[in-house]
Amino acid sequence: MTFILYLALILLLTKVFGHLSTLLGQPSVLGKLLAGIIVGPAVLGWIENTDFIHYIAETGVILLMFIAGLETDLEQLKRSWKSAMAVAAGGIILPFAGIAGLAAAFGLDLSYALFMGVVFSATSVSISVQVLKDLNRLQSREGTTILGAAVLDDVLVVILLAVMMSLLGAGSDLSIGMMVGKQLLFFLVIVLAGWLAVPRFMKLLERLSVTEPVITMALVVCFAFAYFADMMGMAAIIGSFAAGISISQTSFKHTVEAKIEPIAYSIFVPVFFVSIGLQVSFQGVLNQLLFVAALTLAAVVTKLAGSALGGRLTGLSNHSAWAVGSGMISRGEVALIIAAAGLQAQLLPAAYFTPVIIAIILTTLIAPSLLKIFFSGNAEKRGSA
Repeated sequence: MTFILYLALILLLTKVFGHLSTLLGQPSVLGKLLAGIIVGPAVLGWIENTDFIHYIAETGVILLMFIAGLETDLEQLKRSWKSAMAVAAGGIILPFAGIAGLAAAFGLDLSYALFMGVVFSATSVSISVQVLKDLNRLQSREGTTILGAAVLDDVLVVILLAVMMSLLGAGSDLSIGMMVGKQLLFFLVIVLAGWLAVPRFMKLLERLSVTEPVITMALVVCFAFAYFADMMGMAAIIGSFAAGISISQTSFKHTVEAKIEPIAYSIFVPVFFVSIGLQVSFQGVLNQLLFVAALTLAAVVTKLAGSALGGRLTGLSNHSAWAVGSGMISRGEVALIIAAAGLQAQLLPAAYFTPVIIAIILTTLIAPSLLKIFFSGNAEKRGSA
């Protein structure tokens, strides 16, 4: 029954640390992430990163992005597609080149350096989504641009990963054409299902004489889309985000939104935040502190600058462009998955795996505070206009 104790500790500590973080003027999510580091193997060692934690956390991030989809203004997303494309492109090109160059400067072979560039080209906006929700900016132009860019970023990075693994990966038979084809099939099926099948499915099954048929069927759609995304080589969160957008276009939007948040935020999402911190370990890092510091700084600066440049070139104001850039900094679970795949394919040296993981976690910790700074400044600027 140890997992019950873990769950009780996580739920208590995320609320306490989240509250303390807001008292210090920081986003509550920062405190929740720090709670995971403190109770995990890096500091106190009270909680282990077990399979139970992993599965609950996976469900949490899927639900978090499902809620983001529910709350996304689709018309605003359509209007922001040019900015989203430019932000995604800039947020990949500059980090890829910058991190690969840095890794080569520290003596890594070219193949290892290039793969490290792929790892830090990734973006995970699950943490940014939470901060934007707290700031009530998820439906702003900047918020929808970040969400759109994150989807495109995921597509491009998966293609980059396929190229690297097919050309350089040990024993990999991954086909680039197959990967691109699966992604195109994914978007085709998701669009058709969201437009034709989901509304009819929800209306038909709401008639069932059982408890909460609407919210249950919404969760079925969410998890089915997430599974299909994973099966097609995409991140599961892209599928759940698409599911949220699909249901947001139906008459069930507000019902689902009102009932899914208590489910997600009472158990699953807190475990996800803590699970990020649980992956931090300082063992054997003392000799690589300079590399970790340089890697983290380069990861933050290149993603911030590249994404901001993309936004600026497509008409965003200077401040809005930097706000969007700050929302793309977190590498989160997407980069962690890519790093693990690279280790398995021998594209990432085992000696550099822990420093890379720590740098990924640090970008995830830095992102909330930068988001609050840029978006709060943006709100003040609008208020004084």
